[in-house]
Amino acid sequence: MGDGHFAAGLLQLVDQLRGVKNMSDAFVAYIRHAEKVLLMQRADEVSDFPGAWDGVYGVGDSNDLDVVASRIEEATGIPPESLTFVRAGDARGLEFGNRLNDVTPLLFLCDTEEVTARGLYKSYNWVDPGYINWIEPEDSSESRSSRYMVPQLGNMYGDVASFLYILKTSMGQEQNVAREIRARLSGTGSLQDIQDKIFGVLSPSYLKGFIFVEATAIHHVEKLIGRVGVSATPMKNCRKVLDGESPLIDILPYLEPKAATSGIEEGNIVEIRGGAFKGAAARVIGVSESKEEVTVELFEAAVPVALNIRADQVRVTQRME
Repeated sequence: MGDGHFAAGLLQLVDQLRGVKNMSDAFVAYIRHAEKVLLMQRADEVSDFPGAWDGVYGVGDSNDLDVVASRIEEATGIPPESLTFVRAGDARGLEFGNRLNDVTPLLFLCDTEEVTARGLYKSYNWVDPGYINWIEPEDSSESRSSRYMVPQLGNMYGDVASFLYILKTSMGQEQNVAREIRARLSGTGSLQDIQDKIFGVLSPSYLKGFIFVEATAIHHVEKLIGRVGVSATPMKNCRKVLDGESPLIDILPYLEPKAATSGIEEGNIVEIRGGAFKGAAARVIGVSESKEEVTVELFEAAVPVALNIRADQVRVTQRME
């Protein structure tokens, strides 16, 4: 195809195939754009799983990126030059009616979100990876329901990408649990078989009682903390993994650094937490986001004096109505 992305991707695939077994003559391509993954809905008249949600399914040599790219363009209208190959997973046996097909998952990044569903598919949707297995509720008060999809759609996505899971911990023990997880993953014991299934642990300092784990599937996380099987001792101060994959839209705000002035407004009553005026109450009369400072007036001062204090040295005790 002459495209730089695919030339590099093809070399990666050749290297990867040396360690990947059971490559197949059928594949499902997952396409990521920004924080979303593309799902395609099968047409009602197709023989296998009419109306079901799918990746981009194709028949052909899954080792040949030109074949896969052509199939993606045929089904979605996305040109090959907009795609960057990431990785391929092991083939899985999927049941199609009374036959068993070996299907290889592949992951691509895409620089466009413009899609035209055609051929096998009638519509499409860019979804948060946490909602591959679930229909996102339109109303936050509604519970999510299972998505009608081709077999193992979510599992195969996990084979080439990952999901975020939330672990419930004891309050104040978040960092200790995160350290224990890293220690278990770096060991040489019974958890060696899942070391390449767990990609990271995230413990934002301002989130209490929860930590995030990035992994290919929930059962690997449950094994890691000793909640399934007998291969690992149950982890202290880690109660459970919350059900289901977690949508990125719910988690990303916790991963973005917050300014020290976030949540502080003029008129708020604050308590000074450090320095010569530690414990004193004051009213905020100015906020400087660029300097991450607040200007306050002490309540107990005989003469009103404006003090500039670092925003992380005050705690809001009463907000302005």
